[in-house]
Amino acid sequence: MIVWRKSSASGPGGDNCVEVSLGECVLVRDSKAPSAVHLSVSSSAWNSFLSSVKRNH
Repeated sequence: MIVWRKSSASGPGGDNCVEVSLGECVLVRDSKAPSAVHLSVSSSAWNSFLSSVKRNH
């Protein structure tokens, strides 16, 4: 079973955000189109992405 998570910063309704599902690979989808295709990346690639965002924020 895939469990999708939204950022706590997405605000009320959470209609305009990205959702992720964490596991062996990380799945990413648009909350406005949940049945559309999603992006799949390795956990290490996802962690590198998050580290880069945190460093540059």
